[in-house]
Amino acid sequence: MVRLMEVIEILKALADETRIRILNLLYRDTLCVCDLEEILKLNQSNASRHITKLKQAKLIVGKKQAQWIYYRVNEKTLDRYSFVKELLNQELDNVPQCQKDLVRLKKYRGLGGCCELSVTIADG
Repeated sequence: MVRLMEVIEILKALADETRIRILNLLYRDTLCVCDLEEILKLNQSNASRHITKLKQAKLIVGKKQAQWIYYRVNEKTLDRYSFVKELLNQELDNVPQCQKDLVRLKKYRGLGGCCELSVTIADG
């Protein structure tokens, strides 16, 4: 029964486009909330709310460094629930918005974007 409840929590977390987009980015890079805000053009409140839901579903984990918390996917959850890994490995690469997000991530990193250095990604 416990495992079924975990699957239900994961599916609930995945039932939101923004959370899928966040998970897709965190699958490729370790990021903090301020990074996600810039890449996805979210406000801090929305970004934090989505991060909380992903943490509750054990899809991501965070590590505190100085005043920032850096998030990444939870590899243990991906190993335990292969359907999540398949989604990240195979399906999201075909989603246009996820492709755009990865381009924005690359631009952000190329500009030196990180918590310590705030950068703005030009649209277009």
